[in-house]
Amino acid sequence: MALTSLHAQTVIAAGENRATEIGVPINISVLDAAAHLKAFSRMDGALLGSIDIAIGKAKTAALFGMATEAIGEFCKPGGTSPGLEQTNGGLVVFAGGIPLFAPDGSLLGAVGVSGGAVAQDREVAEAAVAALSY
Repeated sequence: MALTSLHAQTVIAAGENRATEIGVPINISVLDAAAHLKAFSRMDGALLGSIDIAIGKAKTAALFGMATEAIGEFCKPGGTSPGLEQTNGGLVVFAGGIPLFAPDGSLLGAVGVSGGAVAQDREVAEAAVAALSY
């Protein structure tokens, strides 16, 4: 199963809806399983500096198949993989990136959200992922 354009647009729409509900303009990216851009949206008023962060979060989640904050645990002082965040052209290892999985468990891609506080980014990303259906 592949991530379709319809899937990507559904994820983005759900993320934008949640961001609007909480009053935070965000950037949201959807990457495929190879970590290539499938879809992107910058809401009116979203921080320009967060464009790259949203893409980086999705890339990180897609490359490792786990949420970005989980990867961040490996990078912390005393963690098992210090410096991991400096690999693969730079990883973003705080909340807001979540992998997208097919019903069979295969990786479809990932969503990355940036523009709010870290907890807001995670909340929007979770809403975006929850909207994915097959």
